[in-house]
Amino acid sequence: MPIFKLIAVVLLGFFTNTVLANESTREVTISEGTIKGTHLQPESPQHDTVVLIISGSGPTDRDGNNPAMTNNSLKFLAEELSHLGISSLRYDKRGVGESATVDESELTFDTYINDAVNWVNFLRNELNYKKVIVAGHSEGSLIGMLVSQRADVDKFISIAGAGSRVDHVIREQLKQHPKTVQDESDRILKILLQGKLVEDVPDFLEPLFRLSVQPYMISWLNYDPTTEISKLEIPTLILQGTTDLQVNLKEAQKLKLASKNAHTVVINDMNHILKTAPMDKAANFGTYNDPTLPVSKELVESISSFINDTE
Repeated sequence: MPIFKLIAVVLLGFFTNTVLANESTREVTISEGTIKGTHLQPESPQHDTVVLIISGSGPTDRDGNNPAMTNNSLKFLAEELSHLGISSLRYDKRGVGESATVDESELTFDTYINDAVNWVNFLRNELNYKKVIVAGHSEGSLIGMLVSQRADVDKFISIAGAGSRVDHVIREQLKQHPKTVQDESDRILKILLQGKLVEDVPDFLEPLFRLSVQPYMISWLNYDPTTEISKLEIPTLILQGTTDLQVNLKEAQKLKLASKNAHTVVINDMNHILKTAPMDKAANFGTYNDPTLPVSKELVESISSFINDTE
C-alpha cells in the first residue's frame, strides 16, 4: 500500500475513534423497560450546554431513520454539532429501535411529551448540564414546544415543524387524492376531534387511521402548534427549508406570527430530512434513502449561532 494511502487510513481510523470515544449510550427507565439514546460529547465542549434532539413522526429512530428509509439525518446533525463543540442527546422513542416495545394502542401524544421531559430532567440532574436546548424535527417540533413548557428548558428550536394542527396538515396532504378519500378522511377526523374512536375505517385509509393509532391521533389533535408556541417565554428558533415537500414555508410563517420570542431562518434548498435537494419530486425524495448525504451546512451554522448567542 502506498505510504500516503496508509497515512490516510490511519488518520481516518484515528478521527473515527475520536468521535466514538465521545459517544455513549444513555437510558431512562419507564414502566415498560428503558428508552435508550446516544449522548455525543465533544472532546472539548464549548460550554455546559446540551441539545436534546426529538425525532419526527412514525417509527423514526434516534438517527432519523425508519424501516422504509435510511438517511442518517439526525445522526449527521448531532455529529456536525459535535464538531462545533456542542453536545447532544438523541433517542429512540418508545417502540422504536432499541427502546422498550409498547402496544401502539396504548400510545398517546402525551406519552412522548412525558418521555422527552424525563430526558430533560436526566440531562440536568444526572449529566449535570447547566443549559438544555430542545430541538424538535417535524412532529418532534410540537412535542418540543410542550416539553419546553413542562420542563426546565433554556431555548427551543423548531426544525421543519408544522404551524397547523394535524387535521389541517392531513387535509392539505390529501388534496391531491380523489374526493372520496378526502371526504372519508374529513368524516373520520371530525369524529376523532370529538374524542371518539372510529371503527368503520375504509381499507384505503387504514394505514393512516387504523384503530390502534386512533388514541394517539385523538391526543395529538388536542394541541395546536401556534397556540403552544405562543406560550413559550424562552428564545426560539424556527428553521424551515425551501425545498421541503412535506412542510411548506407558510407553516414556519404561522409559527413566527404566533411566537413572541422567535427568530426564523429560511434555508435555501433544504428539504424535509435536512438535506440539500431540488424541488423535483423524484430527486428530492431520492435523498430520503441516501445514508451518506450530509445535512445542510446552513442548518448546522444556524443552530450553532443560536446556541452560542448569549443575548
